[in-house]
Amino acid sequence: MLHSILGELLIFRTKKKTNKLVPTLVTNGLKERHLRIIWATWHLTSFFGWCIGTLLIKIALDQNLVSKELLKFIIASISISMLCSSILVFIATKGKHPGWIILLGISILTFLGT
Repeated sequence: MLHSILGELLIFRTKKKTNKLVPTLVTNGLKERHLRIIWATWHLTSFFGWCIGTLLIKIALDQNLVSKELLKFIIASISISMLCSSILVFIATKGKHPGWIILLGISILTFLGT
C-alpha cells in the first residue's frame, strides 16, 4: 500500500486534472498514453507484490498444499524473480530508488525460507 500511496503523492499528484483517477497532464514530450501506462504499471507493481506476499504466507502456513518439488519450484521462482527485479531497479535508478534493497531482501528471505 505504501508504494501506491507514495507514488500518488510524490509522482502522480501533479499530473492529474481535478477529480480524475488516472493522470493525464503531460510535460516534456511525454505522451498521455505513456503517462497512463506508467501509472498503471506503478500500481500493478504494488498489486503483484501483495499477491506474491499472500502466496508466500499461504505456503508458510500450510506446506502440505502441494508436492515438495512444486513448492521448491514456486519458492525458487519467486526468489530468482525478486533478485532479477532488484538488479534491474538498481541498474535503472543507479541505486537511488530503495526498491532494489527491498526486492533483494525479499529474494534472500524467500531463499532462506526453503
